[in-house]
Amino acid sequence: MHSFRDKVSQKLSHLLPNSSSPSPPPPPQDSPYSKEGKPLSSYLSYIIPSISSDGSKTSKKQHDHKPIRTASGGYNYENFEYQDVPSDNYVDGNPMCNSMDLSKDDNINEDHTSRRSSSSSEVFEEAKEQQTPNTSRRSRLNLADESTFISPELYEFLETCLPNIVKGRQWVLLYSTLKHGVSLRTLIRKSAELSCPGLLIVGDMQGAVFGGLLDCPLKPTAKRKYQGTNQTFVFTTVYGQPRLFLPTGLNRYYYMCLTDILALGGGGNYALCLEEDLLTGTSGPSDTFGNLCLAHSPEFELKNVELWGFSHASPFQS
Repeated sequence: MHSFRDKVSQKLSHLLPNSSSPSPPPPPQDSPYSKEGKPLSSYLSYIIPSISSDGSKTSKKQHDHKPIRTASGGYNYENFEYQDVPSDNYVDGNPMCNSMDLSKDDNINEDHTSRRSSSSSEVFEEAKEQQTPNTSRRSRLNLADESTFISPELYEFLETCLPNIVKGRQWVLLYSTLKHGVSLRTLIRKSAELSCPGLLIVGDMQGAVFGGLLDCPLKPTAKRKYQGTNQTFVFTTVYGQPRLFLPTGLNRYYYMCLTDILALGGGGNYALCLEEDLLTGTSGPSDTFGNLCLAHSPEFELKNVELWGFSHASPFQS
């Protein structure tokens, strides 16, 4: 194709006057330049697309056509300078800069993806950090049965308050009014299964949870007579966080058990007193424990009554 263009250029040169003597300027229609002053080769480039040496087409902008004025006054188109751009530098007809833009877009997309993944990781780590403290506070409840009142926080609190002789053992539910009915006699009978301290846990209808530690088995007396040791205590959640009241030493009115009454503390008021039917009770400040009222009011209705014992058969022990 390149030689074909050379031939065409040569023919055009022959058509023009080519003598050594000066000749009148060629008529406008025979001039290799158009009326606008453009060389005919520029029009040929539109008609006959040039072909590079490797057979690929090149556009008009890829070639620098320089017509050379001959001594005869004509124009010679034999010398052309080609600046071919390799075809692999083009993507769909666009220059290499477009491929660079595409790679730049890929990098941007990768950056966005990495940012999303990192942000997701940060969200996950943040959620994990928020959940970890709650999980660590939630110690495993070493309970053999379910409880109406014992939350993980209350369990942790009471476990630290227990005497060393029962600390770390499995908690076993000996009595519950929801399971065994409302009867103080039944509670006393079930306490006979213990030969160590037992934990009495009760609650009022307003949501307060309170109770105390007793020596078991419970032994009803015919007359009002106090029993127990200085390991006895009372507690309550009515003031928000669980609160413990230990013996003050002012008296030894630790607890009293009759067939119709179960009371802890004395001197002024009972710290806690349960009636025979286990439906109602009373609470007030006592000298024995230096406590405040354990319930929302001095007189209250009982939501439930539970008596817990402690067994060596702990799931945490091998």
